[in-house]
Amino acid sequence: MIAPFLSQVLRISVPYLFAALGGTFSERGGTINIALEGILLTSAFAAAVTTYFTHDPWLGLAAAVLAGLLTALLHAVICVTFRADQIVSGIAINLLAAGLTKFLLKEIFGSSSNSPRVEGLPEWHLAGVGGIPVLGDILRSPLLLLAAIGVPVGHFLLYRTPFGLRLRACGEHPEAADALGVSVTRIRYTGILISGAVTALGGAWLALDQHSFTDGMSGGRGYIALAAMIVGKWSPLGAAGGCLLFGAAETLQIRLQGGAVPTQFIQMIPYLLTMVVLAGFIGRAAAPRMSGVPYRKEE
Repeated sequence: MIAPFLSQVLRISVPYLFAALGGTFSERGGTINIALEGILLTSAFAAAVTTYFTHDPWLGLAAAVLAGLLTALLHAVICVTFRADQIVSGIAINLLAAGLTKFLLKEIFGSSSNSPRVEGLPEWHLAGVGGIPVLGDILRSPLLLLAAIGVPVGHFLLYRTPFGLRLRACGEHPEAADALGVSVTRIRYTGILISGAVTALGGAWLALDQHSFTDGMSGGRGYIALAAMIVGKWSPLGAAGGCLLFGAAETLQIRLQGGAVPTQFIQMIPYLLTMVVLAGFIGRAAAPRMSGVPYRKEE
């Protein structure tokens, strides 16, 4: 019973992992990215539509990343260039993504609920791993493997490279970074675009793993990923731990359905856990000092 449960936790955690990792790069640079939900939705839609018309899920994955980059670019222009309120921008993008994908779904497929079935990414059949629980699942699935590798790579990039140092400096003390010749605008743009590209992988997973796009299929995962990032104290490794926790809660929710407990209460489990965990961690987790504060260079 344990191995299937853990395998399901991993698969459910994939979009949370990508979104939380992407959000970490954005917020470490000083830009709050509430738009993770919208990025998941637009990238999932792009993956499904492209795969449907080309019959190539790899092109669908590339289209998802492009859609994530464009959505993140919109957030970057609004927040970094025009210095608008980052929370308002993120919420507006989420609403835009929800409405636009529903409209295009109706226009392209004639349905306001879901797209036709599309192909998923092929799994690698590697000799000797099929009988290894959990590890076999990771090695067979390209996006699962990428998520597993991406967390330590993201941690290394953030804490062991000059770019990571500059990104964190722009989120903590942009004036000092600017005084040392670092372009705060360019670094913040880069952090947001990385956020969009990485989060888009989670959107592609949703569409290609479920073999279709469903209206509103992000289902609040972007917001839960933000909670996981806060629980993980804006660290890729910590955020991954938070994502696995929420993935376990969602797996438990699925497995408890059909029992004596009312379905409506079971469906509340991931969101109740989000509120409980945030209530316990939000006071102790310190965000980057200038996160959410537009940088205005003094002349």
